[in-house]
Amino acid sequence: MKYGDKIIYIEGIIVEVKDGAVSIDLKGRLGFLKVPMRMLINDYPVKVGQEVGLNMSFVEVLSEEVNETYVSNIEKRNKQTKEA
Repeated sequence: MKYGDKIIYIEGIIVEVKDGAVSIDLKGRLGFLKVPMRMLINDYPVKVGQEVGLNMSFVEVLSEEVNETYVSNIEKRNKQTKEA
């Protein structure tokens, strides 16, 4: 990484709980995040409306090169979705 790590504390509200995932609206108009349930640290049953907090850093592009394997997998998945 070229830049030093700057960890930022972000809060949000749980807006959806599905079988294996939780959707979170981030406060401060920072967007939306959907994470697998296994990524949550919790002592309580997860419910819509609960507040959450996380530490996040900036996302950095590591290389100019494109990973063609990932691109072809995405294209295959999109093609399968359109056909279904």
